[in-house]
Amino acid sequence: MGAVIIGCGKALPDREVANDDLQALVDTNDEWISSRTGIFTRHIAVAESGLTLAAAAAAAALGLDQRDTLKPAAQGWSAQPIDPSSIDLVLFATVTPDVVVPSCAALVKRMLGLDRAVAMDINAACTGFIYGLTVAESMLAASQSAPGASSRTRCRRALVIGCDRLSRVTDWNDRNTCVLFGDGAGAAVVEWSDEKPGIRASYLRNDDDEKNALTCANFIEAPQPFSPVGVDPAACEDASLSGVDALLGIDEAVAAGGMRQVIRMDGRSIFKFASNAMTHAVEEVLERSGLTLDDIDCVIPHQANERIIKFAAKKLGLDLDAFQLSIANTGNTSSASVPMALADAYCTGRVKEGDNVVLVAFGGGLTSGAVLFQV
Repeated sequence: MGAVIIGCGKALPDREVANDDLQALVDTNDEWISSRTGIFTRHIAVAESGLTLAAAAAAAALGLDQRDTLKPAAQGWSAQPIDPSSIDLVLFATVTPDVVVPSCAALVKRMLGLDRAVAMDINAACTGFIYGLTVAESMLAASQSAPGASSRTRCRRALVIGCDRLSRVTDWNDRNTCVLFGDGAGAAVVEWSDEKPGIRASYLRNDDDEKNALTCANFIEAPQPFSPVGVDPAACEDASLSGVDALLGIDEAVAAGGMRQVIRMDGRSIFKFASNAMTHAVEEVLERSGLTLDDIDCVIPHQANERIIKFAAKKLGLDLDAFQLSIANTGNTSSASVPMALADAYCTGRVKEGDNVVLVAFGGGLTSGAVLFQV
């Protein structure tokens, strides 16, 4: 018995941006980007919100007919159409929420008519979907027929969404980061099964980002009419921002006129962390499940950089063919990356009944994790 994936879906914005298109913004070209990252195009949300992308991906995962009701168009797989009223839990992983209150999860719940679900957002950066899937599996297991289960919130089906619009927090004048990112949404429906093993092992980890290798500060527009000495009707800058800026190591850049709410990344540090974190996470879930690499039919990694995936494959002693690669036409979509690649694997028949699959990711925080499940 366990938590089984019974549907998954993905949605991308309509606007596709090729590598050469970025020459209008920075000194770059297709060869420079593709040879270093494996990325050829990415999708940028212009008219779409994160909520519409997430709702479209979730509808595809539920197997709902969305041709006349939801845009953008999405693709997905489901064992059978899933009744929206049967969803008990909605988890929405994102670092770029359209709104703070209500949660993005609550708004998708409303948009899709998931009447009885409870909903909340999660921020674990690019590992967000892995964290969400693990939380969902834990809540499903806790509410089943075990001691004390009757006192827990009933949860038999969960919708887990990963959605980000990194284009909103990208410095499009920074060649080292802007070529990497794109927008999108992915989703999966998880159901508790008394017959199938489903998720067999999971692993989550946080390492302190002491060198601030990957950061993105927040920026609040509302003026603060208070100063350390009293009320000041004139608009005042939030005095606490300087402390946060210093913690993230961006105080000098902001003081010099740089943007506060953009992604800043030390590529070399993240590459080193990512390749080691992915390898370790895969090894951990294998040990916890009692399986070996020979038992794994497909590895679905976070699509951040093809070089990172190749390096991790080499460290694990796996052929690159064992990995689902979807990065070429999406770029790094943060928490949407893994569920979108999962949808690709299902829709193309890459994974099939009985297969053992590993989902693995890393991200800011520094977060990392993996889930091993049987299809």
